[in-house]
Amino acid sequence: MRFFIIGFLLFTAFALPARWYFVCEIRHHCTDEPAKPTRATTLTLKDGDKTILQGYEQFGFAPNSFQPDMTPNNQEFLEKVAAYLQQNPDKHLALTGRFLATEKDAKTGIFENLGIARAAAVERLLEKLGIDEKRISIDHEMAKGETLEEPVTFSLYTPKPDEYEKLEYKFTDNTFSDANFDFGSDKFRPGEQCILYADSVKTFLDTHPEMTLTIIGHTDSIGTDKVNMDLGLRRAINAAEYFRELGVKSKIDVSSKGETQPVAPNSLPDGKDNPDGRQKNRRVNFKIGEKQVE
Repeated sequence: MRFFIIGFLLFTAFALPARWYFVCEIRHHCTDEPAKPTRATTLTLKDGDKTILQGYEQFGFAPNSFQPDMTPNNQEFLEKVAAYLQQNPDKHLALTGRFLATEKDAKTGIFENLGIARAAAVERLLEKLGIDEKRISIDHEMAKGETLEEPVTFSLYTPKPDEYEKLEYKFTDNTFSDANFDFGSDKFRPGEQCILYADSVKTFLDTHPEMTLTIIGHTDSIGTDKVNMDLGLRRAINAAEYFRELGVKSKIDVSSKGETQPVAPNSLPDGKDNPDGRQKNRRVNFKIGEKQVE
């Protein structure tokens, strides 16, 4: 009987700590805070086919959020990206922000979609590390599927005159797509994000009368050069009229680039239509700068 009791006590002394370790340390059921999911270490920095950095944690964003949940590993990655750019002044960085279809109606401040907002948030972190904003361009796309494995991708490039235009998305140089226009129409119908941006621009110009607003219209390649140049200009003019009706008293300049400055291919490599690319090309660009001396 004595041996049975001693054995039972020894078993209990072993079993209770073992169960606590399994439940609390491995399953994380002993804390009010749920364990953070492990991030994939697949983040890379590439320069064409050459890999510069690899094996870093993907950036994390809460659903419908554009504020990154930074880890020390993310910060280390950004610091090395910044160091590489500083060591290679001929290189620029393209950030592509992604979002899920379920996040297409998320609140994104002055940016048109969550992909742009996420890339812009990372851009601001790089600017704090000393990288000139003019060396960073932004693209966006809606991810396929129900999970977002790569919220932001990084790619180095050397600017070339014949390449597609690279866009910057910031308050003083912001772009909105044809979501604010019906196809082939010049009637300006700003969406929620564009309205918020316009209100912010008015507030800024009210307090900075020395600044001016320039609006530039762009189109895709469907139609003749003359038709597209005219359509881009009419879109810029109608967008300017919206700002006038909003109460902007500062000088507003308008112009059109028509189809001459695409940011994406209008057709696929096999010659088929590329509707996603054409939509990116149909856009209006808003620039805020100092008045030019006449």
